[in-house]
Amino acid sequence: MDTLASDKEESDFSDLKVMVIDDSKTIRRTAETLLKKAGCEVVTAEDGFEALSKIVDQRPDLIFVDIMMPRLDGYQTCALIKNNDTFKSTPVIMLSSKDGLFDKARGKIVGSEQYLTKPFTKKELLDAINRHAKT
Repeated sequence: MDTLASDKEESDFSDLKVMVIDDSKTIRRTAETLLKKAGCEVVTAEDGFEALSKIVDQRPDLIFVDIMMPRLDGYQTCALIKNNDTFKSTPVIMLSSKDGLFDKARGKIVGSEQYLTKPFTKKELLDAINRHAKT
């Protein structure tokens, strides 16, 4: 791991575009507020279907995706992102209210880089960006 990545200040996130995919308006707003305060450009989507077209248009540097969503869940969304040659290197961090080993393992199987349990903290969000975003 790059040692410089762990020493980043919040202001270093100004060049990052982060997507938050969650069917909960509260979670989307919370994450968007925290990320914008850290300097990120934020794109949001309510579910995997909406997210896929936005990913193509917006090309986010990092994606947070909720697992439990209608129509296309987080696992399916992550798998589709990771199976696309253009976006397979985009870090995907799963968000879930579940903290089970099975859920974490399934997230790894579909290609996610990390798993955060909701409710997450500002520090957890920013640490995930520090750990995975390529600036």
